Amino acid sequence: MSKPSTTPNTSTVTTNQHDQTSSIVSKVWNFCNTLRDDGVSYGDYLEQITYLIFLKMAYEYSLPPYYRDTGIPDGFDWTSLTNRTGAELESHYLKLLRELGKQKGLLGQIFTKALNKIQDPAKLARLIDMIDSTKWTRLGTDVKGDIYEGILEKNAEDTKSGAGQYFTPRPLIQAIVECMQPGPNITIADPAAGTGGFLLAAYDYIEQNHNLDKEEKENLKKNTFSGNEIVANTRRLCLMNLFLHGIGEIDGTSPISSDDALIGTNGNSVDMVLANPPFGKKSSITVTNEDGEQEKEDFVYNRQDFWATTSNKQVNFLQHIYTMLKANGKAAVVLPDNVVFEGGAGETVRKKLLEVTNLHTILRLPTGIFYANGVKANVLFFDNHPAQEEAVTKEVWIYDYRTNVHHTLKRKPMTLEHLQDFITCYNADNINERTETYDAETNPNGRWRKYSIEDIKKRDKTSLDIFWLKDDSLTDLENLPDPEDLASDIIDNIEAGLASFRAVLDELEG
Repeated sequence: MSKPSTTPNTSTVTTNQHDQTSSIVSKVWNFCNTLRDDGVSYGDYLEQITYLIFLKMAYEYSLPPYYRDTGIPDGFDWTSLTNRTGAELESHYLKLLRELGKQKGLLGQIFTKALNKIQDPAKLARLIDMIDSTKWTRLGTDVKGDIYEGILEKNAEDTKSGAGQYFTPRPLIQAIVECMQPGPNITIADPAAGTGGFLLAAYDYIEQNHNLDKEEKENLKKNTFSGNEIVANTRRLCLMNLFLHGIGEIDGTSPISSDDALIGTNGNSVDMVLANPPFGKKSSITVTNEDGEQEKEDFVYNRQDFWATTSNKQVNFLQHIYTMLKANGKAAVVLPDNVVFEGGAGETVRKKLLEVTNLHTILRLPTGIFYANGVKANVLFFDNHPAQEEAVTKEVWIYDYRTNVHHTLKRKPMTLEHLQDFITCYNADNINERTETYDAETNPNGRWRKYSIEDIKKRDKTSLDIFWLKDDSLTDLENLPDPEDLASDIIDNIEAGLASFRAVLDELEG
């Protein structure tokens, strides 16, 4: 008689993990909805979840088998919350948030400017009980990450909060990372980190596509990633998102700096930059005028290592990202249309970028994929190159995923599958062996086409806003897109136009 196997069934383990994840996610979401009835937004809820999960995990790490010194001061640990109720709990929670915000490293950054947004002590106690009932250190990083990413996305959907500007669509991030193919033992940075989407996608890609040894795993966790995020609340969410996914140490230094990236480089060049700088053309600061009133003034970064001086935020980010790269470094940056066609500083920067880097690929993105309305954007892929006399860029490949493409956030969201053809055309394994899908005679609707540097230099202002496909809605009246798509396009175009007019008005008033 054969002995029964003691090896657990893989499908059973996977099902149990999925059930566990679903159970916790459901619990977290249900309580979030309860608090929304009290006027607590997703963003406020997300902050409190961040504080409490971090504190509970620190407590778990201080116990066997870890026995770690997490840096939590005496009297302000997790048990100091679970032992209190009512007004005493609320009062102590406020003291705890202030005290932990004074600490150094990752701990202090998580609790910087922390406030209690849950005014009902009974509901605060229920939230603490809910988090206390889960052993967070035993959950896989994918489980913890899925829970947190889900709440981040919900928060981004809350358009009134403005949180969407910090949340790049995850399918777009995945597609960019698949093209960039990050590997072990390199450094990766995002100077506008938001909630950490690019850094996490790069982390996942490296883990899944490389058989890492112990030293490489340690290096990936502690030394690979860095970034900047100047908004305290967003930086907190980013740090927690990274931490729950396994990046950084609970008692270590913060991988995300609170410094304004555009002020200057930190002296450390990196191998790869992945970024989606914040939308909005102008850099500005708030000042007090002679009448004692607050007003915004254009802020110009005077940097010797920039090619042009401008208050255009995205043009400045593009220049800054170039300065961050090692001699053979690579970058992929999401930028709005104005960067690829406007004159002045924009033209100067485009010409220099074509000259000193290999700006080999542009992905034209459709509207309806960002939480900010009416955004028309592109992804620029460029590789740095040691100095040489001739211009580095010889040809630019453009994939038009905008013309005749219709997406909306809820009814027809963009998925990774939608970008699969671009990933194939990009041919990351050898970008020097690409094949156009466009052909004037056999396939005029091909979305993948190359332009020589000579052709680009002949264009007005060296514009990289290049398209060749016919808009079906203008030429084929018999087969118009769905009314919902047409209405969505009209709204996007109006909102994009309004944004441009506001920028013009700002210039005139300035």
